[in-house]
Amino acid sequence: MPLDHYITLGRSGLRVSPLCLGAMTFGEDWGWGSTVEASQEILDRYIARGGNFIDTANGYTKGHSETIIGDHVGRHAARRDRLVIATKFTTNMYRGDPNGGGASRKAIIAQCEQSLRRLQTTYIDLYWLHVWDANTPVDETLRALDDLVRDGKVRFIGFSDTPAWKCAQAQTIAQLRGWSPLVALQIEYSLLERTVEGELIPMARELGMGVTPWSPLAGGTNGVYAPAWANS
Repeated sequence: MPLDHYITLGRSGLRVSPLCLGAMTFGEDWGWGSTVEASQEILDRYIARGGNFIDTANGYTKGHSETIIGDHVGRHAARRDRLVIATKFTTNMYRGDPNGGGASRKAIIAQCEQSLRRLQTTYIDLYWLHVWDANTPVDETLRALDDLVRDGKVRFIGFSDTPAWKCAQAQTIAQLRGWSPLVALQIEYSLLERTVEGELIPMARELGMGVTPWSPLAGGTNGVYAPAWANS
């Protein structure tokens, strides 16, 4: 599948490659993964073939994944602006700090600032809720994300690994209040894991969210996500 056959993500005008480069294994901080040099080579090869969609998270390899991306492409403004960089929040990076992670206003804003520093950029193209935070009202999360969009620090928002009913509630609240809507979901989906076909994918189609599966080869892939139904 050519990486330069770009498609729009969800009900948005954001154009992304049909295969997203997942950077979960950039760095060896978990005791396994790609070296810095290998990660840079992967980035270069993906970009050279027309790829523009890179996905990471604050918690991937303890933040090193974001740092590798920032060192290699984030600090170069012209190169960075040609890419769609997605990262996630929720993971608590500071043991003992009850507000170090999660989806509260305090946690979201702090995590965004930290990711921006590691990525060496002034904005995040797609900011994902990594996992549902049952302790935080979803309207608090949405309002904080909308403020980040209005401040120019985030361009688009999405949810990862969140129940369909909660995603639908969030999208409805955002639409009613004029806040930034969810443009995409990131969910586990493969020939071996198809339970999302029951509710999550029909919900995404109905509410205008693109779907970016993780582990599309059921664990047999090195961090590549395929945005199926990205323009649904």
